[in-house]
Amino acid sequence: VYDDMRVIEYLEFFAAAYRIDGPQRRRVAERSLELVALTVKRDALVNSLSRGMTQRLGLARGLRHDPQVLLLDEPASGLDPRARIEMRGLLKRLQGLGKTILVSSHILPELADICNRVGIIEYGRLLACRDVQGLLAEVRGRPVIRIRVTGPPEPAARLLERSPEADKVAVRDGEVLVTLAAGCEEPSGLAARLVAEGFRLESMRESEVNLETAFLEITRGSLGRPADDAPAPVPGA
Repeated sequence: VYDDMRVIEYLEFFAAAYRIDGPQRRRVAERSLELVALTVKRDALVNSLSRGMTQRLGLARGLRHDPQVLLLDEPASGLDPRARIEMRGLLKRLQGLGKTILVSSHILPELADICNRVGIIEYGRLLACRDVQGLLAEVRGRPVIRIRVTGPPEPAARLLERSPEADKVAVRDGEVLVTLAAGCEEPSGLAARLVAEGFRLESMRESEVNLETAFLEITRGSLGRPADDAPAPVPGA
């Protein structure tokens, strides 16, 4: 952005770059400000805006010619919590206007809130591309129940290994992790079995699967980098 310009001047300048002339130029600038909720700052200097407002001003600049497709790279980067929420609401509003929005971001939980389709790319290769819920369902597999009991978790784990509802049982970070058996959708029998044997339950919940866990499951990380993408060896090394 250009710090020494006023907000309305900044948008009119870029509207002129798109050969939007005369009274229409001012109307386009005003409409863009209204869309990103910056009308109250129309006469303020750009360098007086907060980081969140500057991000919204940049988005208003991109909307000046009413594009049908928006390409946004890390639109919420560096924003405080309130500004992130406002940016998320703005993107949903633009989506409601029928615009196609492609977002590149490393803030994966926020993508789940605003995107209806997600692609995961690693080293230039598209590894997955589908709707959010479909992607999570693919990674989730069978539900995993996390159980915490009073006292050591190992005795509870040994008991649940004999339960028909359990396929796999493990202990991690003081919790008993139970992968449900195929066809089992109701884990309440696990709790009943523990209580009947005198265990005291502190918590019981299904392990959450989100875009972060899906990303970790699908990608290989730096150690799994494809051989043909690896840097050339250094001569003499």
